[in-house]
Amino acid sequence: MSSALVVGYDPQAILDGEALRAALDAELARFGEHGIDADVALVVYDAPAESALVAALARQPWDVVVVGGGLRKNEELLPFFERIMNLIHRHAPQASIAFNTGIGDSVEAAQRWL
Repeated sequence: MSSALVVGYDPQAILDGEALRAALDAELARFGEHGIDADVALVVYDAPAESALVAALARQPWDVVVVGGGLRKNEELLPFFERIMNLIHRHAPQASIAFNTGIGDSVEAAQRWL
């Protein structure tokens, strides 16, 4: 079974976080429907994102890491995005990296590299 880790900005740190988390949970279920073992690593700017992400990356050898738009679309978060990308590169060098356009197409983003 292929595996995917979705890395995203924690919805609880954003307005309407409950709706975003529900959408994320639905997308994780969709991974299963496509035979992909998936998990999520949620990070928050200025929080201990590094240790949480490294722990998630170390859980298993991921085939692909999908990086969410909330991390890369905000110019103010560019240094944070770079840090996230370098952690993925360092701690999951075997994994392909994919980008979604929103929560609802994370499966398709992963499938491009599986």
